[in-house]
Amino acid sequence: MGYDLLFRGATVVDGTGAPPVVADVAVTDGRIAAVGTLGPDTAAGRVVEADGLVLAPGFIDIHTHSDVSLFDATAGESKVRQGVTTEVVGNCGFSAYPVDPDRLPLHVEHLEGIQQRPIAPTWTDLAGYGHALEEARPALNVASLVGHGCLRIAAVGLEREVTPDGLARMSELLERCMEQGAFGLSTGLTYVPSMYAPTDEVVELARIVAAYDGFYATHARASDALLAPVEEAVEIGRRSGARVQYSHVAINDPREWGRANAVLDVFHRAGESGIDIAFDVYPYAASSSALTQYLPEWVLAGGIGEMVTRLRDRETRRSAVEDLAVGWYGGIPWLWDRVVVCQAPDAALIGLSLEELARSADVPPAELTLRLCEAHGNEVKVVLFYRTEEDMLQFLADPLAVVGSDGNAIPIDQDGDRPHPRHFGSFPRVLSRYVRESPVLGLAAAVRKMTLAPAERMGITDRGRVAEGLAADLVLFDAERVIDTATFTDPCQAPKGIEFVAVNGTLVIDDGSQTKARPGKHLRRG
Repeated sequence: MGYDLLFRGATVVDGTGAPPVVADVAVTDGRIAAVGTLGPDTAAGRVVEADGLVLAPGFIDIHTHSDVSLFDATAGESKVRQGVTTEVVGNCGFSAYPVDPDRLPLHVEHLEGIQQRPIAPTWTDLAGYGHALEEARPALNVASLVGHGCLRIAAVGLEREVTPDGLARMSELLERCMEQGAFGLSTGLTYVPSMYAPTDEVVELARIVAAYDGFYATHARASDALLAPVEEAVEIGRRSGARVQYSHVAINDPREWGRANAVLDVFHRAGESGIDIAFDVYPYAASSSALTQYLPEWVLAGGIGEMVTRLRDRETRRSAVEDLAVGWYGGIPWLWDRVVVCQAPDAALIGLSLEELARSADVPPAELTLRLCEAHGNEVKVVLFYRTEEDMLQFLADPLAVVGSDGNAIPIDQDGDRPHPRHFGSFPRVLSRYVRESPVLGLAAAVRKMTLAPAERMGITDRGRVAEGLAADLVLFDAERVIDTATFTDPCQAPKGIEFVAVNGTLVIDDGSQTKARPGKHLRRG
C-alpha cells in the first residue's frame, strides 16, 4: 500500500503529554493512516527523513484575531511558519459575523480594533463567513467563536442599554450561529460595545452556548481590583454551566506585579468547586491593542465619530484629558514611556513611546493620546510593556494554562509597521526559551498545551493528537534549533527550526520554506 506522505523515524510527541517515542507516521487522504514501525520498502509519494526531529500535532492557536486577515493574507505566513495549523478566531468580543447590513459601517469600525487591514463583510452569518473563507483558500484551518461585540452591534447597534427585545434578538442570532457550527461565544469587556453588558446579559447568552456544549471565552472586564475580573468569569461559568476560557491572563497593573499566585488561586478554587475553567497565555511580558481601548469609557461612547465630535468641545476635551491622566482602565497608572506605537497611518509615529511623542509635540501625554485617537481612530496600535516575566512564567507553567498568541495570521513583511512579536514567534518561543533554554516546561507538556489541550477546550475532536484516523495536521521541528527571532524592535522575522508543516495532509512548509498550498478548512463544532 502506498501513502501520500511518510515521516520516517521521527521522535513523536503525540500531544497527550506522553513521553516521546520514535516512530514512522504515514498520511493518506488528509488523515494519519499509520503510526508505528513501517517496513523499509513502504511506498509513499513523499518521504521525509525525520531522524532526530520532533513530530507533533500542528499547533492550535486558541486565541487569535485572524478573522479577516486571512482574506488578504491567505498564506497565513506568520502562523504556519511557527507550526500553527489551526487559528481560533472570534476572540475578545470581535468576530466577522453576525452582520446587520444596515449597520455595516459600525461592524467595519469595530473590526478595526483588532484587524490590521479590515475588510467589509459581504456575508451576514457564520455559514456565509465560512463559505467566503473557504473560497479564499487559506493555508491553515480556522475555527470560530461568536464575538459578543459584533453580536450586540448586529442586534442593537451601539446602545448601552439592551431591552428584553434586544436581548431576545441577540439570543436568536447567537443560537443561529451555534446551529451553524460556532464553537462558542467570546466577550471583550473592555471594548465598546461589549463593555456595556452587565453580568446577567453575558450569563443569559452563555447559557445558550452551554446548551450546545460550546465554550465561553472572555477578555475580562477592567477593574482596579486584581481578582474581580476572574471572579466575574467564574460567576458566569457557575450560573450558565458553560466551559470558561479566560483569555490572555496577565497582571497589567504595576501595583499588583508579583501576585500571580493570588490569581491562580481563584482559578483553582473554581475548578475544585466543579466549574470547568482554564486560561490561555502568550509568552511575552508585554501586550498590544488599539490605543482607543485605553480611553475613558464615556469618551468612546457611540463610536469613533461621536468620540471625535465630543473631543472638539473645549470643556469636554479638558475633562477627557483629566480622566485619562488618572490612569487607564479607570486607575492603572500611566507609564508613558512603556506605551510604544507599533502601527499607525503615519509611519513617523511607529517605534516611539507616547512620552517621546508628547515631548516632541510639547503637550502632556494625555493630550497627545487624545490627538492620536482623534486623528486616526482605531488605526493606532500600541505595545504596552506592563507585565513581568515572573508572573507570565507562573501562568504558563500552571496545569490550567494553554498557549495562545493573541496575534494574527499575516505576512512577515509588514511594510514598516512593528506589530507585537507574538504574531511571529509565540510557539517557537515556548519551545526554545521555556523548554530548552530556561526550562519551566518539559517538551511533552509544552506540546500538549499547544495541541490537545486547546483542542479539548474547544471541543475539536479530529485533531490535536498524532493518532491514526485523525486529521493530518502535523509539525516537524528541530528541538535543538527551534527559536523565535522576532523582537519588539525588529518583530517581522520568521522563526527558525520549523522544518515541515502539514495541514490536512498537505505540506505548507516544506524543508523550511513555505509552499503555495492552501489546504485550510473552516472547522465547525460537531
